Amino acid sequence: MTAPKALDAPHKPAGILGPEYRTATLGILLVVTLIAFEGMSVGVVMPDIAKELDALDLYGLSFSAFLIASLFMNVVAGLWSDRRGYALPFLAGVVLFAIGMALAGAAGSAEMFLVARAVQGLGGGASIVALYVMIARVYAMEVRPKAFAAVSAAWVVPAMVGPSVAGFVGEQWGWRYVFYGIVPLVVPALVMLVPALRMGSASDARPGTGPRSRPVEMTLAATATAGGAGLLLHGVDRLHAKAGEASVETVVGLALLVYGLYRLLPPGALRFRRGLATTVLMRGFFSASFFGVNAYIPLALQDVKSFDIKSAGIALTTGALGWSAGSFLQSRRAGEAHKRIRLGAGCVTVAILICMLSVVPGVTGWISVPAWIVAGFGMGFGLTTISVTAMKQSPVHEQGANSAALSVTDQLGSALSIGIGGALVNVIGHSSSQIATGFLVICALMAVISLSATLLAGRVR
Repeated sequence: MTAPKALDAPHKPAGILGPEYRTATLGILLVVTLIAFEGMSVGVVMPDIAKELDALDLYGLSFSAFLIASLFMNVVAGLWSDRRGYALPFLAGVVLFAIGMALAGAAGSAEMFLVARAVQGLGGGASIVALYVMIARVYAMEVRPKAFAAVSAAWVVPAMVGPSVAGFVGEQWGWRYVFYGIVPLVVPALVMLVPALRMGSASDARPGTGPRSRPVEMTLAATATAGGAGLLLHGVDRLHAKAGEASVETVVGLALLVYGLYRLLPPGALRFRRGLATTVLMRGFFSASFFGVNAYIPLALQDVKSFDIKSAGIALTTGALGWSAGSFLQSRRAGEAHKRIRLGAGCVTVAILICMLSVVPGVTGWISVPAWIVAGFGMGFGLTTISVTAMKQSPVHEQGANSAALSVTDQLGSALSIGIGGALVNVIGHSSSQIATGFLVICALMAVISLSATLLAGRVR
C-alpha cells in the first residue's frame, strides 16, 4: 500500500479571509462599512435636516438626489472597470463620497444639501460597481456567494451602532456632525485599500465588444436615464401645485427614462425576458419596495408616534440585522435561484403590510421593529441571490456592464419609490394625521411592487 497522493485529498475552497483573498476582502469590507454608516445615519437625522433647512417638501428628493447621481455613475464606473480595471473607479468613488459628506455637513440651504447628496451619490455609485467587478474577477466561482454575503454582513456593525450614534450626535452637537464625523474614516480606508487596488490594474480589464460596451453611447444613455428620472420626480412632485407644467415634465422625464433604460439594461429587460434580463430587473423591484418604506419609517415614527431620534432609528437597525442574517443563510444553503428570490420578495411584502400598523391609532409604533427584521431578512436572502445569479449568467467581458445594470435598477428603484413617496406626502399634507395617511398609502404601493416580484421571480431561470 502507498500513502494517498495530494491529488486524492478533497478540494476545500479557500475562505474569503484566507491568504489568497484576505487583502481584497478587507479593502471591500472597509469601504462598505464606511458607506453603510452614512446610509444608516442619514435616514435617522433626515427629519431634523428637513426642518432646519426648511426642506420638508424636499424630503424625498434628498434621498433621490443621491440615488440618481449614483445611477449615472454606476454606468460610467462599469464601463471604466471593463476597459481600465476596477482600481481607479473604486478609489475615485471613495474620494468623491468623502467630499460629498463634507459638503453636506456645511450645507446652509436645501439646495446646497441636495448638491452634496448628489456628490455623495457619484462616489457611492462608482465604489459599488467597482466592488462587484472586483468580486467577480478576484474570487473563484464557489467563493463568490460568501463574498457577497460578507458585503451584506459589513452592514451589521453600522446597523447596530449607526442609528444610535447618529441620534446621539444629532441631539448633542447637531446633525452636521453626523456627516463631519464620517469624513476622517476615509484616511484609514484608503491606506488599507492600497494593496487591494493594485490587484485591479488595467491589465486585468476585459473590454467587451457589445453595444453596452461603447463609452459614448452608454454615457448618453446614463445621462438620459438619470436626467429623465430627475425630471420625472420633479414633475410628479409639482403635479398638485402646477398640473400643466408638471405633466409635461413628467411625460418628458418618462420618455427619457425609457430611452436610457432600453440601452443600459440587458436586451429584453423591459419585456421581462427570461434569464439575465429579469434577474437584473428583480434588483429594482426589491430596492423600490424596501427603501420606499424604509426612508419614511423615521418620519412616521417621529411625527405620528412622537418617537425621539434614537428610538426611531431602532427599526432601521433591526432591518439591517435581518438583512445580514438573510444574506448569511443564503450563502450556506443551496437551492434554485428563482425560489430563493420569491421567498425574499414574499418576506418583504408581509413585512410592509405589518409595518402599516405602526401608524394606526391604538397600535404601538414598536411593531415596526419585528416587521423590519422580516423585511431585512427578505432583502438579504433575495438580493444576495440576485447578485450571485447575475454574475453567473454574465459573460466575463460583460461583468462590468451587468454590474452597472444591477446598480442602475437598484438605484432607480429606490430613487423613484422614495421620490414618489415624498410627492405623496406633499400632496396629502404635513400634519401628524396626514403623514400617517401618507405612510399608509406609500406602504400599500410598495407592497404591490414586492408582490409583483414574487410573481415574476420564476422568469430568472
